[in-house]
Amino acid sequence: MTTLVLASASPARLSTLRSAGVEPVVIVSGVDESQITDLPPAELALQLAELKCAAVAGRADLPPDPVVLGCDSVLELDGEALGKPADAEDARQRWQRMSGRSGVLHTGHSLRDVATGQVAAATASTVVNFAEITDEEIAAYVATGEPLQVAGAFTVDGLGGPFVTGLEGDPHNVVGVSLPLVRELLAELGRSWIHLWSR
Repeated sequence: MTTLVLASASPARLSTLRSAGVEPVVIVSGVDESQITDLPPAELALQLAELKCAAVAGRADLPPDPVVLGCDSVLELDGEALGKPADAEDARQRWQRMSGRSGVLHTGHSLRDVATGQVAAATASTVVNFAEITDEEIAAYVATGEPLQVAGAFTVDGLGGPFVTGLEGDPHNVVGVSLPLVRELLAELGRSWIHLWSR
C-alpha cells in the first residue's frame, strides 16, 4: 500500500480525501506563500503547490514508501489571483465584486514519489458561478469568519454553499483537491489510486 502524505493544513482537503477512502498523513509545509508573486493565477497555484510538496518531501520524518501531495488554490477574477482575504473588509469587498458573476478556481497539484524522486504536476481549473448576494448576506457571511480561512473567500462545502449557483468542472477541485487529477498524476508515477485506499 502507498502512503499519501498531504502537505497541507486544509481541513477540507483532508475531509475530501478521507471521503474517497484515503487516510493521508498530514505534514504542513510551512512555506511562505508571499515569496511568489507576479504570475498568472493558474501558474501561481502550481508553483506554490510545487514549493509545498518539495518542502515536505525533503523531510526526514516521512512514513515508509510515501507519495507527497502539495496543493494550492487561487480564485481568478478579472485576471487577478485571489488567495485568502487579508481581513474581513477585504472579504466583504471581494464578495461585492463576485456577486452575480463567475470566477475560475485553480488548484495546483504537485505529487512526488519520494523513493524515485519523480514528480508529476498539473493545475485543475473549475468555473464557479456566484449568486447575486445582498450586502446583508455578505456581512453575515463574513462575520462567520469562514471566508477568511479559504482561497477566494468562499466554500461550496460549508456556509458559502448557498451563494454558489453552479460549477463547471470538477467539484472536488473547488474544495481544494481534484481527485480525478490526483489519480492521473499517480498513474504518471506508475502508482495506482486504489492502492491509496485505507478501507
